[in-house]
Amino acid sequence: MPQMIFVNLPVKDLDKSMAFFKALGFSFNAQFTDETAACMVISDTIFAMLLTHAKFKDFTPKAIADATQTSEVLIALSRENREAVDKIVADAVAAGGSTYNKPQDHGFMYAHGFQDLDGHIWEVMWMDPAAVQQQG
Repeated sequence: MPQMIFVNLPVKDLDKSMAFFKALGFSFNAQFTDETAACMVISDTIFAMLLTHAKFKDFTPKAIADATQTSEVLIALSRENREAVDKIVADAVAAGGSTYNKPQDHGFMYAHGFQDLDGHIWEVMWMDPAAVQQQG
């Protein structure tokens, strides 16, 4: 079985968060989704667990930070090209999210990002495969 990652994120309104991410093209695994948690499929091995605050508190003794005021985690996703980076950011803004900086163009790498409805930062980037192979 391949190694997988499950990023757990507290959300204030699970239904609104699911609608937001569906508008960005993500799907949800119904087997691991209920009224307290939703398993968002990012890839075959990467998932984001969107958890209500009550559910999130089951997993940690720490207080839940307000992601609109503090940084708890930066999530970085790759995309197949620059256009795909711009599209997901535009889709996020159209669905109620926001941007927090301007696109970063480094020639071999292009990045932009958005904040979801709860303020979690999603960095989205594309890196030229030829540049990656040269450094390998």
